[in-house]
Amino acid sequence: MSRDSTPQREFLRVGVSACLLGQKVRYDRGHKRNSFLMDEMDPFVEWVSVCPEVEAGLGVPRPAMHLSRKAGGLKLIESQSGLDRTRTLEVYSRRRVLDLRRLGLSGYILKKDSPSCGMSRVKVRDVNGMPERNGRGLFAEALMKALPSLPIEEEGRLNDSRLRENFVERIFAYARLSDLFHGRWTIGEVMGFHASHKLQLLAHSTVAYQELGKRVARAKDTPRAEFREGYSRDFMDALGKMATPGRNANVLQHAAGYFKKRLPSTQRTELADLIHDYRRGWVPLVVPLTLIRHYASLYEVEYLKGQFYLEPHPRELMLRNHV
Repeated sequence: MSRDSTPQREFLRVGVSACLLGQKVRYDRGHKRNSFLMDEMDPFVEWVSVCPEVEAGLGVPRPAMHLSRKAGGLKLIESQSGLDRTRTLEVYSRRRVLDLRRLGLSGYILKKDSPSCGMSRVKVRDVNGMPERNGRGLFAEALMKALPSLPIEEEGRLNDSRLRENFVERIFAYARLSDLFHGRWTIGEVMGFHASHKLQLLAHSTVAYQELGKRVARAKDTPRAEFREGYSRDFMDALGKMATPGRNANVLQHAAGYFKKRLPSTQRTELADLIHDYRRGWVPLVVPLTLIRHYASLYEVEYLKGQFYLEPHPRELMLRNHV
C-alpha cells in the first residue's frame, strides 16, 4: 500500500473540552476559546465537544469544585459547600468514554487544570487542605484508561510549537492507522503502511523503528488480533517520543542520499549545509524538507514520495515552520 493508495479521510474526528471551542459551559458561565483550535485546526477536523460537568447534570453556573485526596481516594468536592460530586462524575465518565470509543476519534484535547478534564498537574488538596499539583481530572483519567493509544493533549501544552507539531502529527497518523485496521486487512497492506512510515518512525525512535520492523516480519506467524493490538500500541508509542533536531537531521541526511548521484556538487553542498543549519537551530525543519520534497518530485524518487515524513499533516498548518 503506497502513500498515494492510502485511503484519505475527508476530516478527522477529534474530541475536545467544549469551553475551548468558545462554548459558555464553565462554572462561571465563561469559556476558554482557543484560537489555534478554532482558527487553524477547525478546517481539518470535526469536533466532538464534551463538557463532563455540564453533561453530568451539574449545570451552568455551578459551584467551583476541586480535587481532594481522602482515605477513599481522589474526590471531586464543591469548594464552598463540601458536597462530594465524585460518584456523579465517575458514573457519567464511564458511560461517556464508551460512547467516544464508538465514534472513531483520532485525538482529544483537554482543558488544563480542570478537576474533571485536566490531564496532568491538576491541583489536589491533601488531608490538611494544602494544594499540590499532582493530580488528573476524573474524566481525563477515565478517557486515558479507555483509549490508551489515542493522542491526547492539554490545550496549554499546545502553546509549545514542538508539542503542537507532535500532537497534530500523531492524530493524522492515528487516523491512518485506524483506517488500516478497519475491516478486513491484509499483511500486504500492513507492510505497505509500515514502509510509508519508516522515515517518520526513524525520526522519533531508532529502537522503536527496529522493533516494529521485527514485529511486521513476524506478522504471518502472529494471531491477527494480537498483531493488530501490539503493532498499534507500539506504533503510537513510537510517535509519542519527541523527534529531536538530531534525529530529524539524520533522517534528512538519509533522504538526501537518494539524490547523491543525481545532484550537481553545488546543489549537494547546498542541501547538506541546510541540513547542518537545521541541526544547529539556525533554520526551521521546513527549509531542508522543502528542498528534499522538491528533489523527490523532480527525480521521481518513489520511495521518498511515498513517505509520510515529508508531509505528515496539512501543509497549510505550517507547523514545521516553527520547529
